[in-house]
Amino acid sequence: MDADKQVVYICSRYRGDRENNIRAARRYCRMAVERGCVPIAPHLLLPQFMEEETEREAAMEADLVLLSRCDEIWVCGSEISEGMAAEIQFAKEKQMKIRRIIDVRN
Repeated sequence: MDADKQVVYICSRYRGDRENNIRAARRYCRMAVERGCVPIAPHLLLPQFMEEETEREAAMEADLVLLSRCDEIWVCGSEISEGMAAEIQFAKEKQMKIRRIIDVRN
């Protein structure tokens, strides 16, 4: 086990076309694994037990807690949503490394 692997926060769209956005987030996570990193993608996990429509604020708080524990943030995709903008701003305030990933195709 390599406990020193870099943990990266996958920041990508969730709202809107959820089916395609989830598929894209999975590709970004796979890319991180292939690069030897451990991906954290709260928008793939939290909707399993939280409701976007009624618990968005609590979910965003959980997102930022997870982000604060990551080594860097990967901003993925060509569009930045409101939630992504909040995550990026938080990362900037924490002086985290921000990596921009435009697109990943299978």
